[in-house]
Amino acid sequence: MTRRRPPARRRTRRTRRLSKRQQQRDARLIAFAVVATAVIGLVVMVVNWLLAHWWMLLTAVVLAVLAGVGWLCDRQRQARWKAVRTQALRYGLHELDALQHATFEEAVRDLLRRDDCRDAQRVGGGGDLGADVKATDPLGRRWVIQCKHRRHGARGSAVGTPDLQVLNGTARPVHGADVAVIVTNGRVTAPAVDFAKQQRLHVVDRQTLAVWASGSRPLWELLRAVPPPGRPTSLS
Repeated sequence: MTRRRPPARRRTRRTRRLSKRQQQRDARLIAFAVVATAVIGLVVMVVNWLLAHWWMLLTAVVLAVLAGVGWLCDRQRQARWKAVRTQALRYGLHELDALQHATFEEAVRDLLRRDDCRDAQRVGGGGDLGADVKATDPLGRRWVIQCKHRRHGARGSAVGTPDLQVLNGTARPVHGADVAVIVTNGRVTAPAVDFAKQQRLHVVDRQTLAVWASGSRPLWELLRAVPPPGRPTSLS
């Protein structure tokens, strides 16, 4: 049986498509060659210019090195001054009374950092689940602190048992606390103090806060029945 040859028109269309594809490939190759040639030419020009003006390149490198050294020295100087300020941090009760609630939490965080709790951070805010400040002390104990600021200090509303109940319900099971603390610049009711003792919670009332904030002793030296040291951490 004789094989039928495709019509001439169909062969012509196929030939045209192949030719068009080849033209597109050739155009891309030409464009690539032009770009590559331009890039190589530019690189050669830059290299030749640098060779002819080597002193300018050397000057730029020296300036960059000096700028880097200056930036590093400035960072180190800032870190040293920050450490000095932290070690010398002191607050009077009148200063703490004048703070807003958020800045009171920040002050508690900074006092913990002064005590060498280097990872102390403020986490208070919406949805904090009873934790305003968290920290790990040099002996590896995890501290979870709830802050209760009173604008009028001792004349403000007292911290009561419900506040302690919130801390007790979340500090250990939610935040993994070894030491759960409530800190206030105000008063604490007697039932709240009793509840804290029963549940192994710690209360930093106005008097204890005054000693801690205005002195240099770490908080764990001012509290009774603090749990024994945990495993030292990398921050110890």
